[in-house]
Amino acid sequence: MTDKPARSPRPQQVYTLLVEVGRRAGDGLPAKATGAALMVYASGVDEDEAVREAVAILKQADMAPLDVTGYGTAGEREAQGHEIGPEERALMDRALAENAVVVAEVTPFYD
Repeated sequence: MTDKPARSPRPQQVYTLLVEVGRRAGDGLPAKATGAALMVYASGVDEDEAVREAVAILKQADMAPLDVTGYGTAGEREAQGHEIGPEERALMDRALAENAVVVAEVTPFYD
């Protein structure tokens, strides 16, 4: 048997995600809303993991995720010219520190 060198774990990063949700009983959205857009900060070793974690958490919260758009890490966003304010940065830091999914904003949709 050969000993494999121990691989160091990949560091967690925080990804900005826009999640569109439909309606589901108990979802907490306003009565006349047809769905919503949620701005979410989710931690993961890569964006795919962050998406999986965010979708799983939202399903546990009786939400019905339909579509997820990833905007990358803070560094990737800044490279694209996005401005990240102190409040947004604090929410990202919280998601990283708690290895969590943080919903920063909910925008209900109405027909």
